[in-house]
Amino acid sequence: MGGFFGVVANAPVVNDLFYGTDYNSHLGTKRAGMVTFDPEKGFNRSIHSLERNYFRSKFEDELDSFVGNQGLGVISDTDPQPIIVKSHLGRYAVVTVAKVNNAREIADSLLSQRMHLSEMSANKINQTELIALLINTGADFVEGIKKVYSTVKGSCSMLILTENGIIAARDFLGRTPIVIGRKAGSYAVTSETTAFPNLGFQRVRDLGPGEIVRITSDKIEVLTPAAPKEQICSFLWVYYGFPASDYNGINAEAVREACGRCMGCSDEKVGDCVCGIPDSGIGFALGYSEGNGIPYQRAVLKYTPTWPRSFTPSQQSRREFVAKMKLIPNQAILKDKSVVFCDDSIVRGTQLRDNVSTFFEGGAREVHARISCPPLVYGCPYIGFTSSKSDLELISRRIIRDFEGDENAKLEQYATTGSPEYTRMVNEIGRRLGLTSLKFCTLEDLVKSIGLPKERICTHCFDGK
Repeated sequence: MGGFFGVVANAPVVNDLFYGTDYNSHLGTKRAGMVTFDPEKGFNRSIHSLERNYFRSKFEDELDSFVGNQGLGVISDTDPQPIIVKSHLGRYAVVTVAKVNNAREIADSLLSQRMHLSEMSANKINQTELIALLINTGADFVEGIKKVYSTVKGSCSMLILTENGIIAARDFLGRTPIVIGRKAGSYAVTSETTAFPNLGFQRVRDLGPGEIVRITSDKIEVLTPAAPKEQICSFLWVYYGFPASDYNGINAEAVREACGRCMGCSDEKVGDCVCGIPDSGIGFALGYSEGNGIPYQRAVLKYTPTWPRSFTPSQQSRREFVAKMKLIPNQAILKDKSVVFCDDSIVRGTQLRDNVSTFFEGGAREVHARISCPPLVYGCPYIGFTSSKSDLELISRRIIRDFEGDENAKLEQYATTGSPEYTRMVNEIGRRLGLTSLKFCTLEDLVKSIGLPKERICTHCFDGK
């Protein structure tokens, strides 16, 4: 995934930039970068790896070098950024939240036009540099950004730091969010409204799909109005969005609790208590407790002092080991209980399977799982919210392959809530994970809980649409 933060003010911005960027840290684990611009000293950029350390520890000692009244920061799950460019459009820096599925095709086209790629890391194409090169093909920034929109297969939102303010451009279908905040003498723009309150910013508004604006310290100038069609990612509210953040004005935690209430009200009483798998399962579990009428208890806790990020190690087996190490069962609550565990989603199933065995070992009599979204039947071609490289990494697709002999067979039937294929698949997932019972939130309840018309939400990973 990834997240960014930009700020332009009538005073130095380094503190707002540093802490505002840090509030996007849950969105990425690979690299982070910051860049500022000062009319006398020009652009100053720094990029660090986050695979072994945190954003704050990497940048704190060099903050005095970031001089200027405007800047960008990024947490990236893809490539080193920001990219600094000097072209016919002037000097600028760019950060992206993007998934470019046709990067090689774009690179070959640009190379055939005698353009060159300089930001190569581990012999891989830097997709943010590709975006910058596409921008440079335009007569101005707006034309260049529209070239990005028409060329990229996937998604791309971006911030561009110019010598005269920040240009913000949201993905042409609005799959990822951009929100603007305001306080006296400055504007900020970011992926997460969580970045605003402690820095004193008030949310002004979200950018619409495909909207392009220029932001200076005293105004917002619309360069291209929002397009009418939107497909914002529903998984923002399910998993990777921070609980306190709002997307299109809709709070993530409120949606998770609403989903939980929907399922709790319709589900039979099978548990003595309900517990959320930290962290993104907690809101759903609280709603489920309210709807089902069984108490919420912390039967499992997250140990954060030394195991805060389960996805930091590059090797999958180590990620799974860290994920297990950070969750500690509370045996005093588990013993002889029938417990309903709420989680955000099931991707590979490995982590939940390990958790289930731990819960039984901790004394649980029954372990029921309730999942806050429908089964993931399709891989996401638009946003990198998992590290999966193949649809066969999804437990649902492996089961479909085992049932049908072809992982692509009858996908629509398997994705349809209540169909014979859906019921068979869900029962098999539960069996393989060792669960007493398993249920998923329906797509209809998820859409209802978000509160937007379905045609404005991307639900591709659930139903292929």
